[in-house]
Amino acid sequence: MKILAILVLGLSFLFGAVDINNASKDELMGLNGVGSKKADAIIAYRKGNCFKDIQSLGHVKGIGPKLIEKNKKNLLAGKCKK
Repeated sequence: MKILAILVLGLSFLFGAVDINNASKDELMGLNGVGSKKADAIIAYRKGNCFKDIQSLGHVKGIGPKLIEKNKKNLLAGKCKK
């Protein structure tokens, strides 16, 4: 199962960026420096807020400008589900 998740994440980076407004926990964890806790924090934050741009990710506790900078080529803030 983990191999399948890694394969899917790898393909998503080849064909597009991770949409921080709609990505699954596994997709978020595929980002550089994002583990289970940070992915959960992103998901919890977006339940009450939409990310207007990738810099808005900095509003999530534990995510700073360095993490955003490392991942900026693989991030996008798509349409919010709200």
